Amino acid sequence: MNPTEAPIELAVIEFPGSRFNGEIVPALAELVDAGTVAILDLVLVSKGANGAVAAIEVGELADEETAIFDQLDGEIHGLLSDEDIEMIGDALSLGSTAAVVVWENTWARRLVEAVAGAGGQVVAHDRLDAETVRSSLALLAG
Repeated sequence: MNPTEAPIELAVIEFPGSRFNGEIVPALAELVDAGTVAILDLVLVSKGANGAVAAIEVGELADEETAIFDQLDGEIHGLLSDEDIEMIGDALSLGSTAAVVVWENTWARRLVEAVAGAGGQVVAHDRLDAETVRSSLALLAG
């Protein structure tokens, strides 16, 4: 099976005031180590107070900055295009930094194989954010 046959997701995690300090890296590493996800790309995107957007791949960071990401086991490729970075930058608040992570949901590989083996195909797949689910459940509990 190709490593990209399971669902691929992109997460943009904004840190207002550019307060990214790497504290999310251990949580990402746990997901990778457990086989839940595989990191396909990881980019830091900053938007200055003047609106200028800059992106840097983890491999391009200085050695002391790269050390934050050492515990992430996985291949990090340049999957995101300049256009992707531009769109992400447009969505960021002034003076913020975002960790942009593309991962494969490796936990779903077996399900993907089973669906294909049964002659099926996924015709819809969406992700609901936690706030939407909480609101809906609160309405149901009423």
